[in-house]
Amino acid sequence: MRKCPSSHVLTIALALAATPAVAEGLFSGNWYLTLGGSGISAPTFEGSKDRKFFFSPIISVGRGGAPRFSSRNDNPSFAIYDTDVLRAGVVGKFVPGRDADTDDALRGLSEVKWGGEVGAFADLYMTDYLRARAEIRQGFRAHDGLVADVALDAFTDIAPDLRVSAGPRMSYATSGYTEAYYGVNATESAASGLSQYDPEGGITSYGAGGAITWNATDKLQVSAFTEYKRLAGPVADSSLVQERGSKNQLMFGLSASYKFGVSFD
Repeated sequence: MRKCPSSHVLTIALALAATPAVAEGLFSGNWYLTLGGSGISAPTFEGSKDRKFFFSPIISVGRGGAPRFSSRNDNPSFAIYDTDVLRAGVVGKFVPGRDADTDDALRGLSEVKWGGEVGAFADLYMTDYLRARAEIRQGFRAHDGLVADVALDAFTDIAPDLRVSAGPRMSYATSGYTEAYYGVNATESAASGLSQYDPEGGITSYGAGGAITWNATDKLQVSAFTEYKRLAGPVADSSLVQERGSKNQLMFGLSASYKFGVSFD
C-alpha cells in the first residue's frame, strides 16, 4: 500500500527540531499545554446498538496568546505553524483494541489490535465565530488505512464565561480501515453467522455535534457536549452494522481541562 505523505510530517518536524537554530526559532516565545479528560457515554464500538461509559484524554499544545476555540473532537495535536487565521501541525490518536469482549455482537470476528494514527491537522479560523478543522491520519498496528475527519464549528459567547458551539462533521476512510473494522471474510462469516462483506473506502459517517463550555477560571474549562453520527457508505453497508448494529450513533459527556503556560524566551 502506498503510504500517505502526511504520515511523514512527524518525522520531518522532529528532524527540524533537532537543528538548534531551527528549534530556537520554532519553540521561542510563549506556549500553552492543555491537559484534561472527558467522561463519555457512547456506543461500545462505532456501529454498535449497545452503549458504554469511558474516559478520553485531552492533550493540546500551541503558542500562547488570545484563547482559541477548540473542540472535544480535536485529537491530541502540536501546532508547528500558528497564526491568527491558521494553525497547522502534527496530530495523533490512540486506537484501542477491539474483540468479542468489547461487545457480544463481535463474536466470531477477528481481534483488532490496539494501535494508533498519526498525521497532520489544520485549523482555519474563518471569522471570529467560525472555525474549520481537518485531520488526516495514517493508521498503524490496529489498521493500515488512511482516515480523514472534517468539522465546521460556529461558536458564540452567551455570557462572559459561557460559550455555545455547534456544527457538522464528516469522516472518510480507505479500505485499510474499513476492512479491519467492518469486513467479514469467509472464516469469520462461518464463525459469527454474519454475511460475508468486503468493504471499499469512502465516506464513513456524517452528523453534527454541539457543546456548552464554561471557563471557570482563565485556566480551567468545563464542558458538556453531545454528538449524533449517521454511519454511511462502506461502514453502513457492513453486515456487522446491518445485522447486529445500528447506523445511528449518539454520544454525550462531560469534560474538564487545565491550561498551563510555558515560556522559552
